[in-house]
Amino acid sequence: MRTVAVLPVKRFGAAKQRLDPSLSPMARRLLAEAMVTDVLTALRRARRIDAVAVVTGESSVEVLARGHGAQTVPDADDAGHVPAAVLGVRWATEAGADRVLLVPGDCPAANPAELDELVADAGADVVVVPDRHGTGTNALLLRPPGVITPSFGPGSRERHEEAARAAGATVRVAHPASLLLDVDTAEDLATLRAELARRVGGAAHTRGLLARMGRAASERG
Repeated sequence: MRTVAVLPVKRFGAAKQRLDPSLSPMARRLLAEAMVTDVLTALRRARRIDAVAVVTGESSVEVLARGHGAQTVPDADDAGHVPAAVLGVRWATEAGADRVLLVPGDCPAANPAELDELVADAGADVVVVPDRHGTGTNALLLRPPGVITPSFGPGSRERHEEAARAAGATVRVAHPASLLLDVDTAEDLATLRAELARRVGGAAHTRGLLARMGRAASERG
């Protein structure tokens, strides 16, 4: 069964606007790039993912994706996560995918072994991975790719479950620990910092950037 991972990535200049306002636009851009790099690294190392498609309108992301062996899907409109996800699902379907794993670019702790386990033990047509609050969706596994239309954003976990039932598809909720931590707010970033400090390995680029940001803040203080 051919599984394609789809990673929608918005332009870095518009990324992470809800983070700590004390972070400069450059700091937010660098953080977004570091997190996407770590997600791409995890996807490349996952053995049960056959291909990765990055949906983006950012030329630097296209270069980054190709450096990790990923395909790129142009997103000239950059209209948001949901339209980008739909573009990616369409591309994967045309590429002959039996399943699509939609993952965000802001889960840098993503673990290849957990990604493999999620794919191997799907157990349903639609598998929803919620965020740490239990209401959003951090990953979505679809078999076949078009079984439901992705509907990310606040409250999306419930929407995805309802859409699966309406389509007559089986649905399961999974909780791989490394995919529960996405970064949208300052609180999310603080939670990620604490979790990475507790764990050994993973998220090398994000870890390195956060360490440099921490040192810079200490020097300013």
